[in-house]
Amino acid sequence: MIELKSPILTNEELAKLRHINQPGFKSLDLPILFNAQDGAKGLERAMVELFAKASQAIKDGVNILILTDRGIDANNAPIPSLLAVSGLHHHLIREGTRTKVGLVLESGEPREVHHFSLLISYGAGAINPYLAFETLDDMIRQGLLKDIKHKEAIKNFAKAAVKGVVKVISKMGISTIQSYRGAQIFECIGLKQSVIDKYFTWTPSRVEGVGMEVIAQEVLIRHEHAFPKREVNGNTLDAGGQYQWRSDGEYHLFNPLTVHKLQAAVPPAATKPSRNIRLW
Repeated sequence: MIELKSPILTNEELAKLRHINQPGFKSLDLPILFNAQDGAKGLERAMVELFAKASQAIKDGVNILILTDRGIDANNAPIPSLLAVSGLHHHLIREGTRTKVGLVLESGEPREVHHFSLLISYGAGAINPYLAFETLDDMIRQGLLKDIKHKEAIKNFAKAAVKGVVKVISKMGISTIQSYRGAQIFECIGLKQSVIDKYFTWTPSRVEGVGMEVIAQEVLIRHEHAFPKREVNGNTLDAGGQYQWRSDGEYHLFNPLTVHKLQAAVPPAATKPSRNIRLW
């Protein structure tokens, strides 16, 4: 067995697994990409191809599958990392070959504790969030992170991420990450039951929602921002605003206009002194 000290792999640690030269171990890269021109059909076709390649690789003696989206370009968009990991995880379970292989993810998508928790819970044995690491390097170059070097910054990020995952699983009464892997102790909100049954099997869901068409559409919206048809200022990123409200970010139900209307609807209590005369 190969024992990992952390489920978050640095680029150097991933390279060791990719080029492993030990008896009994063989690794293979499997791209998790689909043709951006084909939309939802392309996404579903890419998932089928991923399953077929993984099954063939196991027959060829591969026991470390590295799912990677490093090949993103103008024509190839990434399969959502959780969809790729969970879909392949359950495909191999149905085939009866899941215990023969370890799943490693190399993706620019995961960057938060919740992302890592979900990926591990749905079968990932290790994760290399290369874009998060490159972001740290860029912040060091710009002077946004001072008095810290590359290795220390990566180490701190990985340590914080693992502590966050441990905190999540401890609230569920699970004491080790190894016990948490593949447990999928989550409830799904906003996905069609057909998508859940195929790619997130056995996940409970009380509210249905979008199918593969919308999933592909959301991926392609982000992909078009990265590879626009017309030349734009490539140095400016969207403000975002997923958590904190921003004027040019994602719409929030609780925003300044909401607060203003609430204040207008509920005037403050009267502040004038009472005119009642108190007799002693």
